[in-house]
Amino acid sequence: MSIVIKNLCKSYGDNLILDHLSLEIKEGSIFGLLGPNGAGKTTLISILNTLTKKDRGEVYIDGLSIDLNIDQIKAISSYVPQEYAFYPNLSVYENLEFFALLYGIKRENLKDTIIEVASFCSLERYLNKRALHFSGGVKRRLNIAIGLLNSPKILYLDEPTVGIDPHSRRYILDVIKKINRDLNTTIIYTSHYMDELEYICDNFAILDDKKIIYQADIKTLKDSHNKKSLEEMFLEITKKSLRD
Repeated sequence: MSIVIKNLCKSYGDNLILDHLSLEIKEGSIFGLLGPNGAGKTTLISILNTLTKKDRGEVYIDGLSIDLNIDQIKAISSYVPQEYAFYPNLSVYENLEFFALLYGIKRENLKDTIIEVASFCSLERYLNKRALHFSGGVKRRLNIAIGLLNSPKILYLDEPTVGIDPHSRRYILDVIKKINRDLNTTIIYTSHYMDELEYICDNFAILDDKKIIYQADIKTLKDSHNKKSLEEMFLEITKKSLRD
């Protein structure tokens, strides 16, 4: 599902969050959004997922207007927030069952759906265990599994590796690549970690000062910069943006 954003604006009171932001995201890609705290990444994701209303601008998702086709867009989208979005006193199976019913999944399809998303996120051995006692990495995988229940064509992941160890981070990144590859899901991924974007993303954009200050294809960018790391390029790009 392609996403086209034109001159998107959003304020909270007198606080301008997004200022005439424009962006295009290709269908079937993993697209990274990089930027500091307060840059507007979460606000942008919330608008795209119809959780927050924009002030001005145009947004089209698979050709559907976010102003006119909210129900259709919701049906093909799923949002995994930074915060844990499940019930810690329920087991993995109980959490997945609860949210699947909220999505309107029919009871005759319930068990197969739960087993499928649990398998995708390697949660099979945790199905009957309460989420309260899980490590941060397993909790993050449960968050993602819940986001897969409605078989979304577009999956928004808002900093899904915050607060977990490097091994768990890498495991989750591999799960995300698998979702993109095997389910042909377009993924929009926000992060503070430049190495994550370098590992999983096809394209990325830097969001700062309320707008997109840079956008590029990762492979092309690396080839043109003599294999520098994305972190080195990010520092160069942001320094140039500040000078300009």
